[in-house]
Amino acid sequence: MQNTVLILSQVYVPDPAAVGQCMHEAAAQLAARGNRVVVLTSRRGYADPSECYPSRATLDGVDVRRLPLSSFGKSSILARLIGGMLFVMQCIAVGMFTRRLSTILVSTSPPMCPLAALAIAFVRRVSVSYWAMDLNPDQLVVMGKIAANSPPVRAFESLNRATLRRSQNVIALDSYMASRLNAKVDISEKMAVMPPWSHLNANQSPIAHEDNPFRKKNGFGNRVVIMYSGNISPSHPVTTILDAASKLQDCPQLLFVFIGSGLGRAAIEKAVERDQLQNVLVLPYQPFDQIHFSLSAADVHLVSMGDEMVGIVHPCKVYGAMAVGRPILFLGPRESHVGEILSQADVGWHVAHGDVDAAVARLREISTSSTAERGTKGLNAQELVRDQFDPDQLKGEFCDVVEQGLRRAA
Repeated sequence: MQNTVLILSQVYVPDPAAVGQCMHEAAAQLAARGNRVVVLTSRRGYADPSECYPSRATLDGVDVRRLPLSSFGKSSILARLIGGMLFVMQCIAVGMFTRRLSTILVSTSPPMCPLAALAIAFVRRVSVSYWAMDLNPDQLVVMGKIAANSPPVRAFESLNRATLRRSQNVIALDSYMASRLNAKVDISEKMAVMPPWSHLNANQSPIAHEDNPFRKKNGFGNRVVIMYSGNISPSHPVTTILDAASKLQDCPQLLFVFIGSGLGRAAIEKAVERDQLQNVLVLPYQPFDQIHFSLSAADVHLVSMGDEMVGIVHPCKVYGAMAVGRPILFLGPRESHVGEILSQADVGWHVAHGDVDAAVARLREISTSSTAERGTKGLNAQELVRDQFDPDQLKGEFCDVVEQGLRRAA
Protein backbone atom coordinates (compact mmCIF):
# COMPACT_ATOMS: atom_id res chain seq x y z
CA MET A 1 0.00 0.00 0.00
CA GLN A 2 1.24 3.49 -0.87
CA ASN A 3 2.69 5.41 2.05
CA THR A 4 1.25 8.85 2.81
CA VAL A 5 3.74 11.45 4.01
CA LEU A 6 2.14 14.46 5.71
CA ILE A 7 4.34 17.57 5.68
CA LEU A 8 3.65 20.48 8.02
CA SER A 9 5.27 23.77 7.02
CA GLN A 10 3.86 27.26 7.38
CA VAL A 11 6.02 28.37 4.43
CA TYR A 12 5.91 26.71 1.01
CA VAL A 13 6.44 27.59 -2.65
CA PRO A 14 5.81 29.93 -4.37
CA ASP A 15 6.61 31.89 -1.21
CA PRO A 16 10.27 32.97 -1.62
CA ALA A 17 11.43 31.93 1.88
CA ALA A 18 14.25 29.37 1.74
CA VAL A 19 12.49 26.98 4.16
CA GLY A 20 9.56 26.60 1.77
CA GLN A 21 11.81 26.04 -1.21
CA CYS A 22 13.71 23.25 0.58
CA MET A 23 10.48 21.69 1.82
CA HIS A 24 8.99 21.64 -1.67
CA GLU A 25 12.03 20.01 -3.24
CA ALA A 26 12.06 17.35 -0.52
CA ALA A 27 8.32 16.78 -0.99
CA ALA A 28 8.67 16.49 -4.78
CA GLN A 29 11.50 13.96 -4.37
CA LEU A 30 9.42 11.89 -1.93
CA ALA A 31 6.51 11.96 -4.39
CA ALA A 32 8.80 10.89 -7.24
CA ARG A 33 9.78 7.88 -5.14
CA GLY A 34 6.17 6.68 -5.17
CA ASN A 35 4.91 8.15 -1.90
CA ARG A 36 1.65 10.04 -1.60
CA VAL A 37 2.71 13.45 -0.24
CA VAL A 38 0.30 15.91 1.38
CA VAL A 39 1.51 19.36 2.47
CA LEU A 40 -0.33 21.59 4.93
CA THR A 41 0.83 25.18 4.61
CA SER A 42 -0.38 28.77 4.87
CA ARG A 43 -2.60 30.32 2.25
CA ARG A 44 -0.97 33.72 2.79
CA GLY A 45 2.62 34.70 2.07
CA TYR A 46 5.02 34.68 5.00
CA ALA A 47 7.09 37.69 3.95
CA ASP A 48 4.10 39.41 2.34
CA PRO A 49 0.75 38.39 3.90
CA SER A 50 -1.12 40.35 1.22
CA GLU A 51 -0.07 37.58 -1.19
CA CYS A 52 -2.83 34.94 -1.36
CA TYR A 53 -2.33 31.52 -2.94
CA PRO A 54 -4.91 28.94 -4.15
CA SER A 55 -6.36 26.85 -1.31
CA ARG A 56 -5.60 23.60 -3.17
CA ALA A 57 -2.99 22.73 -5.80
CA THR A 58 -0.89 19.87 -7.11
CA LEU A 59 2.78 20.86 -7.52
CA ASP A 60 5.26 18.32 -8.91
CA GLY A 61 3.04 15.45 -7.77
CA VAL A 62 2.53 16.93 -4.28
CA ASP A 63 -0.97 17.61 -2.89
CA VAL A 64 -0.69 21.13 -1.41
CA ARG A 65 -3.46 22.28 0.93
CA ARG A 66 -3.33 25.88 2.13
CA LEU A 67 -4.92 26.86 5.43
CA PRO A 68 -6.59 30.27 6.00
CA LEU A 69 -5.75 32.71 8.83
CA SER A 70 -2.34 31.15 9.41
CA SER A 71 0.11 33.92 8.51
CA PHE A 72 0.09 37.61 9.40
CA GLY A 73 3.57 38.36 8.12
CA LYS A 74 6.84 39.07 9.92
CA SER A 75 6.08 42.60 11.14
CA SER A 76 6.41 41.59 14.80
CA ILE A 77 7.02 38.58 17.03
CA LEU A 78 3.38 38.80 18.20
CA ALA A 79 2.05 38.62 14.63
CA ARG A 80 4.25 35.62 13.94
CA LEU A 81 3.16 33.94 17.19
CA ILE A 82 -0.57 34.37 16.51
CA GLY A 83 -0.24 33.18 12.93
CA GLY A 84 1.87 30.22 14.04
CA MET A 85 -0.56 29.06 16.70
CA LEU A 86 -3.53 29.30 14.35
CA PHE A 87 -1.58 27.30 11.80
CA VAL A 88 -0.75 24.60 14.35
CA MET A 89 -4.39 24.27 15.46
CA GLN A 90 -5.57 23.88 11.87
CA CYS A 91 -2.83 21.33 11.12
CA ILE A 92 -4.01 19.20 14.02
CA ALA A 93 -7.64 19.36 12.85
CA VAL A 94 -6.80 18.44 9.25
CA GLY A 95 -4.03 15.98 10.06
CA MET A 96 -6.26 13.87 12.27
CA PHE A 97 -8.40 12.98 9.26
CA THR A 98 -5.73 12.64 6.55
CA ARG A 99 -6.37 9.33 4.81
CA ARG A 100 -3.86 6.46 4.90
CA LEU A 101 -1.39 8.47 6.98
CA SER A 102 1.99 6.76 7.38
CA THR A 103 4.43 9.38 8.65
CA ILE A 104 4.81 13.09 9.37
CA LEU A 105 7.65 15.41 8.32
CA VAL A 106 7.76 18.62 10.33
CA SER A 107 10.21 21.50 10.51
CA THR A 108 10.52 24.58 12.71
CA SER A 109 8.26 26.77 10.57
CA PRO A 110 6.62 27.93 12.76
CA PRO A 111 8.74 27.04 15.83
CA MET A 112 5.76 25.48 17.63
CA CYS A 113 4.80 23.31 14.61
CA PRO A 114 6.16 20.09 16.20
CA LEU A 115 3.26 20.36 18.66
CA ALA A 116 0.90 19.56 15.78
CA ALA A 117 3.08 16.64 14.66
CA LEU A 118 3.14 15.17 18.18
CA ALA A 119 -0.63 15.47 18.59
CA ILE A 120 -1.39 13.87 15.23
CA ALA A 121 1.23 11.14 15.69
CA PHE A 122 -0.12 10.26 19.15
CA VAL A 123 -3.67 9.73 17.87
CA ARG A 124 -2.83 8.21 14.49
CA ARG A 125 0.12 6.12 15.77
CA VAL A 126 2.53 7.15 13.01
CA SER A 127 6.21 8.08 12.88
CA VAL A 128 7.67 11.61 12.87
CA SER A 129 10.76 12.99 11.15
CA TYR A 130 11.90 16.31 12.61
CA TRP A 131 13.85 18.73 10.41
CA ALA A 132 15.46 21.32 12.70
CA MET A 133 15.90 24.45 10.57
CA ASP A 134 16.65 26.67 13.57
CA LEU A 135 16.36 26.38 17.33
CA ASN A 136 13.90 28.13 19.60
CA PRO A 137 13.51 29.31 22.31
CA ASP A 138 17.32 29.43 22.04
CA GLN A 139 17.17 32.20 19.44
CA LEU A 140 14.82 34.41 21.46
CA VAL A 141 16.84 33.91 24.65
CA VAL A 142 20.14 34.83 22.98
CA MET A 143 18.52 37.92 21.42
CA GLY A 144 17.34 39.01 24.87
CA LYS A 145 13.67 38.83 23.91
CA ILE A 146 12.78 36.53 26.80
CA ALA A 147 14.41 35.33 30.02
CA ALA A 148 16.03 31.88 29.97
CA ASN A 149 14.18 30.76 33.14
CA SER A 150 10.77 32.17 32.20
CA PRO A 151 7.69 29.88 32.10
CA PRO A 152 7.27 30.18 28.29
CA VAL A 153 10.89 29.10 27.76
CA ARG A 154 10.50 26.13 30.10
CA ALA A 155 7.29 25.11 28.31
CA PHE A 156 8.97 25.43 24.91
CA GLU A 157 11.94 23.35 26.05
CA SER A 158 9.54 20.66 27.25
CA LEU A 159 8.02 20.60 23.76
CA ASN A 160 11.52 20.37 22.24
CA ARG A 161 12.49 17.42 24.43
CA ALA A 162 9.21 15.65 23.70
CA THR A 163 9.73 16.16 19.97
CA LEU A 164 13.28 14.84 20.07
CA ARG A 165 12.27 11.76 22.06
CA ARG A 166 9.20 10.99 19.93
CA SER A 167 10.78 11.51 16.49
CA GLN A 168 12.09 8.48 14.62
CA ASN A 169 14.64 10.70 12.90
CA VAL A 170 16.08 14.15 13.57
CA ILE A 171 17.87 16.12 10.84
CA ALA A 172 20.21 18.95 11.90
CA LEU A 173 21.75 21.39 9.41
CA ASP A 174 25.29 21.35 10.80
CA SER A 175 27.43 19.80 13.54
CA TYR A 176 27.02 22.83 15.80
CA MET A 177 23.24 22.51 15.68
CA ALA A 178 23.51 18.77 16.29
CA SER A 179 25.53 19.43 19.45
CA ARG A 180 22.89 21.82 20.77
CA LEU A 181 20.12 19.32 20.08
CA ASN A 182 22.04 16.51 21.77
CA ALA A 183 22.48 18.74 24.81
CA LYS A 184 18.68 18.83 25.15
CA VAL A 185 18.23 15.07 24.67
CA ASP A 186 20.80 12.49 23.61
CA ILE A 187 19.56 11.53 20.16
CA SER A 188 22.91 10.53 18.66
CA GLU A 189 21.60 7.20 17.35
CA LYS A 190 18.82 8.77 15.28
CA MET A 191 20.52 12.04 14.33
CA ALA A 192 21.39 12.87 10.71
CA VAL A 193 23.53 15.94 9.98
CA MET A 194 23.20 17.40 6.51
CA PRO A 195 23.12 20.96 5.20
CA PRO A 196 20.25 22.31 3.13
CA TRP A 197 20.88 22.26 -0.59
CA SER A 198 21.09 25.04 -3.13
CA HIS A 199 18.03 25.51 -5.34
CA LEU A 200 20.27 26.58 -8.20
CA ASN A 201 22.30 24.55 -10.67
CA ALA A 202 26.01 24.73 -9.82
CA ASN A 203 26.91 23.11 -13.14
CA GLN A 204 26.05 26.19 -15.18
CA SER A 205 28.74 28.67 -16.11
CA PRO A 206 28.49 31.92 -14.10
CA ILE A 207 26.40 34.60 -15.84
CA ALA A 208 28.57 37.44 -17.09
CA HIS A 209 27.52 40.87 -15.86
CA GLU A 210 27.00 42.21 -19.37
CA ASP A 211 24.49 39.39 -20.03
CA ASN A 212 22.55 39.83 -16.79
CA PRO A 213 19.13 41.54 -17.16
CA PHE A 214 18.79 42.11 -13.40
CA ARG A 215 22.05 44.00 -13.27
CA LYS A 216 21.03 46.14 -16.24
CA LYS A 217 17.53 46.77 -14.87
CA ASN A 218 18.89 48.13 -11.58
CA GLY A 219 21.65 50.21 -13.14
CA PHE A 220 24.59 48.56 -11.40
CA GLY A 221 26.91 49.51 -14.24
CA ASN A 222 30.55 48.61 -13.62
CA ARG A 223 30.35 48.94 -9.86
CA VAL A 224 31.48 46.13 -7.56
CA VAL A 225 28.27 44.89 -5.94
CA ILE A 226 28.32 43.49 -2.39
CA MET A 227 24.95 41.74 -2.07
CA TYR A 228 22.96 40.39 0.87
CA SER A 229 20.03 38.30 -0.39
CA GLY A 230 17.55 36.54 1.87
CA ASN A 231 15.87 36.87 5.23
CA ILE A 232 17.00 40.12 6.90
CA SER A 233 16.91 39.08 10.53
CA PRO A 234 18.45 40.33 13.79
CA SER A 235 20.00 36.87 13.96
CA HIS A 236 22.11 37.88 10.96
CA PRO A 237 23.22 41.41 11.92
CA VAL A 238 24.84 43.59 9.24
CA THR A 239 25.58 46.71 11.33
CA THR A 240 29.34 46.38 10.81
CA ILE A 241 28.92 46.44 7.02
CA LEU A 242 26.51 49.39 7.16
CA ASP A 243 29.03 51.32 9.28
CA ALA A 244 31.71 50.40 6.77
CA ALA A 245 29.48 51.54 3.90
CA SER A 246 29.15 54.92 5.62
CA LYS A 247 32.94 55.26 5.66
CA LEU A 248 33.25 54.09 2.06
CA GLN A 249 31.15 56.76 0.39
CA ASP A 250 34.42 58.06 -1.05
CA CYS A 251 34.68 54.73 -2.92
CA PRO A 252 32.14 55.13 -5.75
CA GLN A 253 32.98 51.79 -7.34
CA LEU A 254 31.35 49.92 -4.40
CA LEU A 255 27.59 49.35 -4.17
CA PHE A 256 25.87 47.52 -1.29
CA VAL A 257 22.61 45.80 -2.25
CA PHE A 258 20.21 44.25 0.29
CA ILE A 259 17.46 42.03 -1.15
CA GLY A 260 14.75 40.53 1.06
CA SER A 261 12.59 41.32 4.05
CA GLY A 262 12.38 40.59 7.76
CA LEU A 263 12.60 42.26 11.14
CA GLY A 264 16.07 43.63 10.33
CA ARG A 265 15.11 45.44 7.13
CA ALA A 266 13.79 48.53 8.94
CA ALA A 267 17.17 49.02 10.65
CA ILE A 268 18.91 49.03 7.26
CA GLU A 269 16.46 51.55 5.82
CA LYS A 270 16.87 53.73 8.92
CA ALA A 271 20.67 53.68 8.58
CA VAL A 272 20.41 54.61 4.89
CA GLU A 273 18.21 57.60 5.73
CA ARG A 274 20.19 58.68 8.82
CA ASP A 275 23.61 58.53 7.20
CA GLN A 276 22.40 59.52 3.71
CA LEU A 277 24.04 56.42 2.25
CA GLN A 278 24.20 56.84 -1.51
CA ASN A 279 26.02 53.53 -1.91
CA VAL A 280 23.27 51.30 -0.42
CA LEU A 281 20.24 49.94 -2.31
CA VAL A 282 17.39 48.01 -0.63
CA LEU A 283 15.18 45.80 -2.81
CA PRO A 284 12.31 43.35 -2.12
CA TYR A 285 12.47 39.58 -2.50
CA GLN A 286 12.78 38.56 -6.13
CA PRO A 287 10.54 35.96 -7.85
CA PHE A 288 12.06 32.51 -7.64
CA ASP A 289 12.38 32.23 -11.42
CA GLN A 290 14.59 35.35 -11.34
CA ILE A 291 16.81 34.32 -8.42
CA HIS A 292 19.58 33.01 -10.66
CA PHE A 293 19.88 36.44 -12.29
CA SER A 294 19.63 38.45 -9.05
CA LEU A 295 22.25 36.36 -7.24
CA SER A 296 24.53 36.41 -10.27
CA ALA A 297 24.30 40.20 -10.40
CA ALA A 298 26.56 40.37 -7.32
CA ASP A 299 30.34 40.41 -7.37
CA VAL A 300 30.53 39.24 -3.75
CA HIS A 301 27.79 37.86 -1.49
CA LEU A 302 27.55 38.98 2.12
CA VAL A 303 26.74 36.13 4.52
CA SER A 304 26.16 37.13 8.14
CA MET A 305 25.52 35.28 11.38
CA GLY A 306 25.46 36.66 14.93
CA ASP A 307 28.32 35.62 17.21
CA GLU A 308 25.95 33.86 19.63
CA MET A 309 23.85 32.20 16.91
CA VAL A 310 26.23 29.35 16.08
CA GLY A 311 24.23 26.13 16.14
CA ILE A 312 20.96 28.06 16.55
CA VAL A 313 20.53 29.32 12.98
CA HIS A 314 22.11 28.26 9.70
CA PRO A 315 22.84 30.83 6.95
CA CYS A 316 21.37 28.89 4.01
CA LYS A 317 22.09 31.76 1.62
CA VAL A 318 25.74 30.68 1.40
CA TYR A 319 24.90 27.74 -0.91
CA GLY A 320 23.01 29.77 -3.50
CA ALA A 321 25.79 32.36 -3.59
CA MET A 322 28.42 29.69 -4.20
CA ALA A 323 26.25 27.80 -6.71
CA VAL A 324 26.14 30.81 -9.06
CA GLY A 325 29.92 31.12 -8.90
CA ARG A 326 30.30 34.11 -6.61
CA PRO A 327 32.70 34.45 -3.63
CA ILE A 328 31.41 35.23 -0.14
CA LEU A 329 32.26 37.80 2.51
CA PHE A 330 31.43 36.17 5.84
CA LEU A 331 30.51 38.48 8.72
CA GLY A 332 30.48 36.35 11.86
CA PRO A 333 32.44 34.03 14.14
CA ARG A 334 35.28 32.05 12.63
CA GLU A 335 34.28 28.95 14.64
CA SER A 336 31.09 28.17 12.73
CA HIS A 337 29.85 26.20 9.75
CA VAL A 338 30.60 29.01 7.28
CA GLY A 339 33.98 29.50 8.96
CA GLU A 340 34.70 25.84 8.21
CA ILE A 341 33.74 26.36 4.57
CA LEU A 342 36.20 29.26 4.31
CA SER A 343 38.93 27.12 5.84
CA GLN A 344 38.38 24.34 3.28
CA ALA A 345 38.78 26.37 0.10
CA ASP A 346 39.65 29.85 -1.16
CA VAL A 347 36.06 30.97 -1.67
CA GLY A 348 35.98 34.36 0.06
CA TRP A 349 36.89 36.52 3.03
CA HIS A 350 36.07 36.83 6.73
CA VAL A 351 35.32 39.88 8.90
CA ALA A 352 34.41 39.86 12.60
CA HIS A 353 31.37 41.68 13.95
CA GLY A 354 32.24 45.10 15.34
CA ASP A 355 35.57 45.44 13.54
CA VAL A 356 34.52 48.25 11.21
CA ASP A 357 38.08 49.27 10.32
CA ALA A 358 38.90 45.72 9.21
CA ALA A 359 35.67 45.63 7.21
CA VAL A 360 36.56 48.91 5.48
CA ALA A 361 40.06 47.64 4.65
CA ARG A 362 38.70 44.33 3.33
CA LEU A 363 36.05 46.04 1.21
CA ARG A 364 38.62 48.44 -0.28
CA GLU A 365 40.73 45.41 -1.12
CA ILE A 366 37.74 43.76 -2.81
CA SER A 367 36.91 46.94 -4.74
CA THR A 368 40.42 47.06 -6.23
CA SER A 369 40.68 43.33 -6.92
CA SER A 370 40.39 42.25 -10.52
CA THR A 371 37.40 40.51 -12.05
CA ALA A 372 39.66 37.51 -12.60
CA GLU A 373 40.63 37.33 -8.91
CA ARG A 374 37.02 37.41 -7.78
CA GLY A 375 36.10 34.99 -10.56
CA THR A 376 38.67 32.44 -9.36
CA LYS A 377 37.21 32.47 -5.85
CA GLY A 378 33.74 32.14 -7.36
CA LEU A 379 34.72 29.12 -9.42
CA ASN A 380 36.28 27.57 -6.31
CA ALA A 381 32.96 28.11 -4.53
CA GLN A 382 31.03 26.50 -7.37
CA GLU A 383 33.35 23.51 -7.35
CA LEU A 384 32.89 23.13 -3.57
CA VAL A 385 29.10 23.05 -4.02
CA ARG A 386 29.42 20.33 -6.66
CA ASP A 387 31.81 18.34 -4.48
CA GLN A 388 30.24 18.60 -1.02
CA PHE A 389 26.79 20.17 -1.37
CA ASP A 390 25.39 18.56 -4.51
CA PRO A 391 21.60 19.13 -4.42
CA ASP A 392 20.61 15.80 -5.98
CA GLN A 393 22.77 13.84 -3.56
CA LEU A 394 21.59 15.77 -0.50
CA LYS A 395 17.92 15.47 -1.48
CA GLY A 396 18.38 11.74 -2.00
CA GLU A 397 20.05 11.32 1.39
CA PHE A 398 17.32 13.38 3.04
CA CYS A 399 14.53 11.25 1.56
CA ASP A 400 16.42 8.12 2.60
CA VAL A 401 16.27 9.36 6.20
CA VAL A 402 12.51 10.05 6.03
CA GLU A 403 11.79 6.66 4.47
CA GLN A 404 14.06 5.01 7.02
CA GLY A 405 11.73 6.44 9.66
CA LEU A 406 8.83 4.72 7.90
CA ARG A 407 10.61 1.36 8.00
CA ARG A 408 11.73 1.84 11.61
CA ALA A 409 8.18 2.69 12.73
CA ALA A 410 6.82 -0.35 10.87
